[in-house]
Amino acid sequence: MVTLSEARRQRVVLALVAVSRITAGALFGTAITVYLGRSASPFVLTLSFAIYSLGLLLFAPVWGVVADVTGRRKAVLVVTGLGATLAIAPLAVTRSVPLEIASRGLYAVFVTGFGSVVLTIVSELGGDADRGRSIGFYTSFQSGGDIVGRLLGGYLLGLLLPTELYGVVVAVSLVTTVCAALVTDPTTAREGELTARRLWGDVRRRLYPTGERRDLFRTNGLGWLYAGLTLRNMTQKGVSSVLAVYLVTDVALSEFVMGAVLATSPTVRVVSMYGLGRLSDAVGRKRLIVAGLCGAGVQALVLVAALAPATAAARAVVSGGALVVHALTFSALTVGAVAFIGDVSPTDRESELMGYRSTARGVGGVLGPLLVGGIATVADYGTAFAAVSALSFVAAALVGRRLVESHAGATGEGDPTSA
Repeated sequence: MVTLSEARRQRVVLALVAVSRITAGALFGTAITVYLGRSASPFVLTLSFAIYSLGLLLFAPVWGVVADVTGRRKAVLVVTGLGATLAIAPLAVTRSVPLEIASRGLYAVFVTGFGSVVLTIVSELGGDADRGRSIGFYTSFQSGGDIVGRLLGGYLLGLLLPTELYGVVVAVSLVTTVCAALVTDPTTAREGELTARRLWGDVRRRLYPTGERRDLFRTNGLGWLYAGLTLRNMTQKGVSSVLAVYLVTDVALSEFVMGAVLATSPTVRVVSMYGLGRLSDAVGRKRLIVAGLCGAGVQALVLVAALAPATAAARAVVSGGALVVHALTFSALTVGAVAFIGDVSPTDRESELMGYRSTARGVGGVLGPLLVGGIATVADYGTAFAAVSALSFVAAALVGRRLVESHAGATGEGDPTSA
């Protein structure tokens, strides 16, 4: 039985994990985008993000299998946290475009395992009654880490050499690994034997599910949620893969102001994640999911509008407005989607289905940046943003029509066992 003091200790540990993990990721992502934007074409810049997303896509099910078969989620957190740290470490010694692209891809291999497994732990800590609240607590601290990472990135870009900045990322990522070792796993370890043959077989079934495994996708329209996430991420990741460069070059903001604008979204999310987590337990998951899917398209169009004002201050305000839209709708989508998956998942497949969320986002993250990079190469970033915004609205329409509310307490109609 978990005592009150142990529960508080666990919340502190998870808060530290969330803040340090996202700080490292935001700092790394901002730095590598700006550095590649200075020395590479738009297509190479977006290719690096596509490779990162491909790592998320391919390795999310691998770590899901390891977690579900062994039940040793804490060990997975420590291993993936250490792996993510080591992936960045070479950049603290030397820097080149090929090495940055390779490190970004290897970083994704490990960070995707960390993200899906820690969300499973957080989801189970909340239980059926408080799952949304538990997820909102964790993701609000993730937003705090994003604030620190964005602001620190904008500041350090003008202060440190690239290798020195990457050294800071390594140090912060190491903090995540240490904190992960202190996490208490509420799930039960299993005696399952993880052989190479079983690993390959389970990964193949998760990437290409058939029969009964595919039937679960019909539960409350779960498969349509994954389809919507893919389309939405084609918009969102296409835009975010070049956003730091777009704000500096096209919108003509300084690097420091760029960092401050990027920090707008996580600043708002500190409050909105927790608030929307509570709201999802009251009004259900579907409304939050549909609003979240629309948000990526709205954000893209507002960013295009940021080119219009004559003064830098006005352009910064409009750009910040786009990031506020992102904050509110991303919060709604994250809390709604993770809670929805937790509602409909059998316990022994929850890490798998959380992993599919990363996989769906990864597919969008591969295709979206390449699409934006291709359009921007022959036109410009603004045209590319306007074009990909349509995918987000299509996603919202599909999910709004096909998804069935999973939280029975909210509407009296949801049934997590219905097909």
